Amino acid sequence: MIKKVLLFAFLILSFSSIAQKAQRIGYIDMEYILENIPEYNEAQSKLNSKVITWQSNIEVQQKEIESLKSELNIEKALLTNELILEKEEDIQIKSLELKHLQDSYFGTDGDLFFLRQQLVQPIQDLVYNAIQEIAVKRKYDFVLDKSSDLIMLYTNKQYDISELVINSITRTKKIDAAKEKQAGGKKEDGTNETITKKDENAVKVLSEREAKKAELQKRVAAKRAEQLKKREELKKAIEEKRQKRIKEIEDAKKAKEEKNKNN
Repeated sequence: MIKKVLLFAFLILSFSSIAQKAQRIGYIDMEYILENIPEYNEAQSKLNSKVITWQSNIEVQQKEIESLKSELNIEKALLTNELILEKEEDIQIKSLELKHLQDSYFGTDGDLFFLRQQLVQPIQDLVYNAIQEIAVKRKYDFVLDKSSDLIMLYTNKQYDISELVINSITRTKKIDAAKEKQAGGKKEDGTNETITKKDENAVKVLSEREAKKAELQKRVAAKRAEQLKKREELKKAIEEKRQKRIKEIEDAKKAKEEKNKNN
């Protein structure tokens, strides 16, 4: 709401400052424009596919944590305080790992932010460049976005330059494709190879990031497994020592009883 008020205030002040000349205002529908750019739809499809995979990985860990909590609640009455603390520690470690996984996927510098920047940003730049070119050429003072938070109570279709933007982008892509064809770089299906290469490079870099992350998680898991093994070995050694001590006490008691019996 504050943004809208400030924007309207800015527009009013701007209108007042240039009231001596006729103002040209156009508008676009960004959602409509992006829907009509095949590369954008492909990028969104790739993003959605990755998000589904990441969400699935998160849900697997969430279910594992819930299962550990459920087991602890069921077995708590039968466990020693030491075992309860160990299980609670395992749950806490799993919860921290889940938090780190969520941040690595959806955090401010996570994979989603990185992939969106690599796949979608070039397309958005293409759109903004086309809008700027049309605005300068047609001498528009303002170009508003109908699909943004700005409430446009009425719009005259004749001031909608969305189709002009789409046509400009299509024309730019055809020119680029023609140049690439001359350089021997155009694909048979006529797609824009520059954007395709950016997509492929982004997916490749993301795969490398995921591979490094998987390797790190593997090392962490191996280290945890080693720590658990050492803890179990220590518990076993302590238990064996305790049982040995109990046997020594019982043997000594029996020997004493035999001695008293013989006397």
